[in-house]
Amino acid sequence: MITYRATLDVPRELVCHLSLLLTAERRRLGTRTGSRALTCFEQVVMGLRWFRDRTDRAALGRDHGISRATAYRYIDEVIGVLADQAPDLHQALRHATDAGLTHLILDGIIIATDRCAEKTTSVKGEPIDLWYSGKARHHGGNIQALSAPCGLPLWVSDVEPGSVHDLTAAREHVLGALYKAAAGGLPTLADSGYDGAGIGILTPVKQPADGRPLDIDTRTRNALLRALRCLGERGFALLTQRWRTLQRITASPSRIGDIIKAALVLTHFEHSYPT
Repeated sequence: MITYRATLDVPRELVCHLSLLLTAERRRLGTRTGSRALTCFEQVVMGLRWFRDRTDRAALGRDHGISRATAYRYIDEVIGVLADQAPDLHQALRHATDAGLTHLILDGIIIATDRCAEKTTSVKGEPIDLWYSGKARHHGGNIQALSAPCGLPLWVSDVEPGSVHDLTAAREHVLGALYKAAAGGLPTLADSGYDGAGIGILTPVKQPADGRPLDIDTRTRNALLRALRCLGERGFALLTQRWRTLQRITASPSRIGDIIKAALVLTHFEHSYPT
């Protein structure tokens, strides 16, 4: 067995803040002082190692002198405490309005998971893997997100199976509120996958089916829209590149929503997002 030293590259203020949240959670649950194997600070460090580096939970347990089952339970507790702090859709829209944002960016991503055998029936009546995304060509969960014009993610949805189309997921989780926001002067930019989403959701005009070229005004509009919307890709990059556990989830895919909400809270803390 070889031991070595490592540095966890997160602000100490973040660890202290999350430790206070865990302390409050233990108090809420009535946990007796000294009855846990790890202090709140140690538990947070273990959880952030999992978020930051995708460290195997069993290895984390060995590093911290606890069992595999306890490591799983402690990390799930960190996820839950963080996810509870994530802004809901109405809070995110209120923040966008108060901050005077000119527009929002709507985008979706498939968070990769291990293969899941759960089946469903396609629109063509054929049996398919519920969590398989034909667009991404791997199993995963569909997450919708709203970002600020600069690309900072403001809100993420609950997870939908990977077989669910972006537009369908958006209708389920976000479009209704975006219509109201658009009526108040806050439009949303999206890619062509959201074509037909409704009033206030601005998407590029597609090429006519008969092959006719688009006029210059429409091409210019499309170019401007894409130039503004592409910054939304930064939102998912901030989440998945900083918190590498999102690059592939080995837990139940139903947990993806809580995990990405927890990562959103961590991102907001590091970017001084006002709560």
